[in-house]
Amino acid sequence: MKKILTFFALFISIQIFAQNDAVLMTINGVEIKKSEFEYIYNKNNKNNTIDKKSLEEYLEMFINFKLKVIEAEAQKFDTIASFKRELASYRRQLASPYLTDTEYEEQLYREAYEHFSQDCEVSHVLIRVKNDALPIDTLEAYNKALEIRNRLLKEDFGKVAYEVSEDKSAKQNKGYIGYCTAMQVLWPFEKAMYTLPINEISMPVRTSLGYHLIKVHNRRPAIGQVHAYHIMKICNDNMSAEEQKAAYEKILKIKERLNNGEDFSKLAKETSDDKSTAVKGGDLSWFGVGRMVPPFEKATFALKEGEISEPIKTNFGWHIIKVVEKRQVEPFEKKKANIQKMMRYDNTRSHSAKKSFTNKLKKEYDYTEDLSYLDTLNTIFKKYPNDKEAISLALDQLKGNIICFADKKISAIEFGFYCMLLNNDSVAINSNDYFDSFVELELTKYEETQLDKKYPEFANLMQEYHDGILLFNISTKEVWEKALTDTAGITQFFNDNISNYQWKEPRYKGIIAQCKDKKTAKKVKRKIKKLDYNSLKQYIAHDINNDSTTNVTIERGIWKEGDNKLIDQYVFNHKQDSTTINENLPIVVVIGKNLNLTPEVYTDVKGKVTADYQQYLEAQWVESLRKKYKIEINKEVLSTIEP
Repeated sequence: MKKILTFFALFISIQIFAQNDAVLMTINGVEIKKSEFEYIYNKNNKNNTIDKKSLEEYLEMFINFKLKVIEAEAQKFDTIASFKRELASYRRQLASPYLTDTEYEEQLYREAYEHFSQDCEVSHVLIRVKNDALPIDTLEAYNKALEIRNRLLKEDFGKVAYEVSEDKSAKQNKGYIGYCTAMQVLWPFEKAMYTLPINEISMPVRTSLGYHLIKVHNRRPAIGQVHAYHIMKICNDNMSAEEQKAAYEKILKIKERLNNGEDFSKLAKETSDDKSTAVKGGDLSWFGVGRMVPPFEKATFALKEGEISEPIKTNFGWHIIKVVEKRQVEPFEKKKANIQKMMRYDNTRSHSAKKSFTNKLKKEYDYTEDLSYLDTLNTIFKKYPNDKEAISLALDQLKGNIICFADKKISAIEFGFYCMLLNNDSVAINSNDYFDSFVELELTKYEETQLDKKYPEFANLMQEYHDGILLFNISTKEVWEKALTDTAGITQFFNDNISNYQWKEPRYKGIIAQCKDKKTAKKVKRKIKKLDYNSLKQYIAHDINNDSTTNVTIERGIWKEGDNKLIDQYVFNHKQDSTTINENLPIVVVIGKNLNLTPEVYTDVKGKVTADYQQYLEAQWVESLRKKYKIEINKEVLSTIEP
């Protein structure tokens, strides 16, 4: 009943949306809906109010915009490969948040945060079995785990772990991991250690490593993180008694120096055997539980901020620790981004989220499957190992569909070729290994095609991207490139509108050359009169200046009084200012002309003229498009638009 009501509510909402989303206008036979106009208008209307004047003004802008897009489509800009690639890239980015089970992911984030709020003290025994092991091998490992669990219920956990655990570290730690928190162990292990009653032995817990038998010794409120420094002297069981004694005496002397007020970081750089942190003054940065060996961790978290420990012994050696700062677990909203980042690298959780999304799609699209084809395919793959041609011929004989959903029917042949495509091993293909990923892929691909229908905001954004790219591309061709390359057109435009480019103050147009001596200045002066500016620069670079000495500098420009001190002095008759003269280039040559208030050519005011010419070209273009394409506006629908 609940499912029927949910469907009915969705059906009604779609009907209401369809009724409200009437056709606002038609341009060249292309229908443009009211929702598209409202979306663009509300997004760009900064005042966020609709009055008659602003709506009418924006309507004209919108029509001009759509005219350009329709013209771009008429010129086949939407068929260009670069356009398709760019739009596809936008779509992938935009679709990503819709192709996941966001509710389920939020549950995972909150579960992880709840785990972060507690530290668990745990031990485990590992019985290894490969993730892709055969069922018989998996069963054997499981039964072995059950037998060991029976021993753990009666015997000392550490003793049994030392004897049978296939975790290599068990020979040193007897299965004792110590305190750890969320995202430090594999997810199934983590879930078990946060739900298992204290001091009980778990049933076998399967992870990618194998089966774990877990014991939780204790749970406590999270102690957070600590920022610590340390100084270490190596001391381990491989060293002689004399060497171990010498290491201890060295750490005692360092502690004495610290007690006498010497700087911790300086001593760490000078004396610590942990070279990776010694260069940073012993800085270990921030860390929480489970990151350091238990004796070091226990000693560190027992210290107060600013406190320095006595020498602490670990398997690595002797340590002196200084704590500079502590912090507790952040609130969920602050911690969430960090959890999301860590979860991207947690394959088990990620796969769980994908599976949840796939299951939702299965329900929504009435998914069915025929698993009998898996055996059929495996028979083919086994019969023709590594013979792609024979496999292909055999696959072509298959009839029927392996999965069906919505309006899609996907044949067993398609799945067979999918298996062949992904298989890189020399052994025969096992179709079971690829089925789940195939189903996930096909459902997700289909869902991506439905996003425009299911989510109006997605459709509007995609339309905006589509039109925006086309607008940019055709505007480049019809306006911006023309304004830059149509020299004759922009010159004529400048001459026709020269009064718009008058200056308020006189200008001087020319070249300033600063030379090492009069002889050089004479050469340069002759060349200025004969060569264009680029040729002049090349001549000076190759014939007058050299790699080690600058004999001439030149500068071209259009200056008004006050823009350039040399021009002020030599053109506008300002008092001589010795500070403007380069002592190494004391001879100044100024050659040019007074333009008074009128530019000589359009390049004298190129930036402004180019911008104006672009506006002119665009206006001419829009006018031609309005004549070319028929525009019909539904005034009745327009009147229904409300703020």
